[in-house]
Amino acid sequence: MSRDINTLTRADVAGWRERCLEAAGFDEATAVVLASDCAYDVHRLITLVESGCPPHLAVRILAPIDGTRRPC
Repeated sequence: MSRDINTLTRADVAGWRERCLEAAGFDEATAVVLASDCAYDVHRLITLVESGCPPHLAVRILAPIDGTRRPC
């Protein structure tokens, strides 16, 4: 059974983001927090880590300057 893209929920998106981050090397707790905050670009985080940047540093590099959280 395929699901229409319009039926995706926030939980589906957050779950996908979390799985991608964990697969790239982020620990589960960090992945959960980042997955629910759309202020972080998951693709850029993963690119940094795949380029050799430690996950904790990638988070610091891409952290929003104003610290504002953007729920997905």
